[in-house]
Amino acid sequence: MTGGAAGAPAGGSGRLAGVDAVRGLAVLGMFAVHVGPGPEPEGAGYLLVAADGRAPALFTLLAGFSLVLAQRGQDPSQRPEGWAGRWRPLLIRCAVLAVLGVWLASLWPGILVILAFFAVYFLAAEPFTRLSTPVLTAVAGISVVAGPLLSFLLGPVFGYEASGRGLVPEAGDLTSWPGLGAVVLELLLTGAYPLATYFPYVLAGMALARLCDVRGRAVALRMAVWGTAAAFAGYGSAWLASHVFGARQRLLEAIAVHHPEAMAAADPVREVLQGQYGAVPSTSWDWLLVADPYSQTPLETLGNTGVGCALIGLCALAARYGTGARLLRPLTVLGAMALSAYVVHALVLAGPAHGAASWSAWIAFSCTALALTWAWQRIWAHSPLRRGPVEHVLRLAAQGRIRA
Repeated sequence: MTGGAAGAPAGGSGRLAGVDAVRGLAVLGMFAVHVGPGPEPEGAGYLLVAADGRAPALFTLLAGFSLVLAQRGQDPSQRPEGWAGRWRPLLIRCAVLAVLGVWLASLWPGILVILAFFAVYFLAAEPFTRLSTPVLTAVAGISVVAGPLLSFLLGPVFGYEASGRGLVPEAGDLTSWPGLGAVVLELLLTGAYPLATYFPYVLAGMALARLCDVRGRAVALRMAVWGTAAAFAGYGSAWLASHVFGARQRLLEAIAVHHPEAMAAADPVREVLQGQYGAVPSTSWDWLLVADPYSQTPLETLGNTGVGCALIGLCALAARYGTGARLLRPLTVLGAMALSAYVVHALVLAGPAHGAASWSAWIAFSCTALALTWAWQRIWAHSPLRRGPVEHVLRLAAQGRIRA
């Protein structure tokens, strides 16, 4: 949600309109998960089912995609080297994101704040930006399997075989050495959005941006087709494993032994996963075959990546035409200010809207965000502030232009 992209102009901002529109959709999906009713597979509830688990995956995929777009057209030999040019702006940017994320999480907004994890993603991604496209693509493909497998295998090593995962760093965790160690472990392996299972989305996004120039109509169309095929492959394989090859029944047997409290739930598998966001439970190998929201298995990662790829292709296609671009414009503006929207919505959830969970709350959050971001960009159309207030502060900090 924090990455900018260079490319075809979108309202004069120099960003790819289709990519920002997908980010805007992810913001609305995030609102649906955070303030909407429970995702029930009936009627309008299918919209919430579609958003559940995919919003953070889409944000993370787009972060990787935008990292590469921001470098497109640059001469690699002209890229900054050394501490000052290469690492200092990145470290400052990541430090601001981490502090902001820890602070928001400490306000208890009722959501799992992802910003501190994004700081780790950006740090980890920098060396991969220098890989060749074939190598980066191969690494991304391997990570889709290797990341979840590490989560599964290393969980028991650190005492998290059946429970205790899915948390986010808070300020209180930073007051002692044991707390600092727990924070590092959360960021890398056991947290709600750990590097092990979410970084594959960053790498996949980077590889997609290298392979596909969505400014071309044919390429955008292929992205839509390939993405749809990948989504069907991921989710379809999980369905076959669960319902045809018996993985779900074996999981229920494992849950009865290792998670007996979950057996009273309507869906014990979903109940276990909701207690371990971002981590693959280590009580049965069959966990690696599901694709439920937040399971972060290879099949869910493939399916979510396919959805993101298809959406980028479809929105890029729509943005090529006048009517489509006008229809996408509100989403494009919201996506360009996604970080500001995220921070403001977290603050509202920590205060007056704490515990909100209804269709009316989702509609109110969505309409307010669309209206305010539209108004903001109209007011600051010819100013760097048009990117959004939080985005602007982050940019100034990375450039070293903020003084105490």
